[in-house]
Amino acid sequence: MHDDTTAAHRRPLLLSILAGLLWAEAALLTGIAVWLLIELLTTRASSFAGGLAILVLAVIAAVWLSITAFNTLRARSWVRAAAVTWQVLQIAVAIGLFQGADARPGVAWALLVPALAGIALAVSPSVIAATARIREPEDDGTRP
Repeated sequence: MHDDTTAAHRRPLLLSILAGLLWAEAALLTGIAVWLLIELLTTRASSFAGGLAILVLAVIAAVWLSITAFNTLRARSWVRAAAVTWQVLQIAVAIGLFQGADARPGVAWALLVPALAGIALAVSPSVIAATARIREPEDDGTRP
């Protein structure tokens, strides 16, 4: 009898937490994209083209983050890079929110803490082991 609950088939806890974090960020970003769409349609923007561009970027980011979260659960090797890239972008936004006349430290912390946690999770040994590509010794790419 095949048992998928064996240790060899279990998903590491940190990988599941990373996926949950990415799903939460994707859900929030989707909500922001919906809010941007409503704002674009119901209020007068100083630049419609600029508002539309930001909306398109938010939708692309939400889709990318959703795909990354989904594939994190499938333990794909590329998700670590995608997750770290997203978290670095989130850190950049957080740093900007700490500064200037329109500083929003509460929002900045809300972005910074999960971003740092996401990076720590993505580079944790159990996540790296779960998502590492295993190559056969004879498959070094030099043979035809």
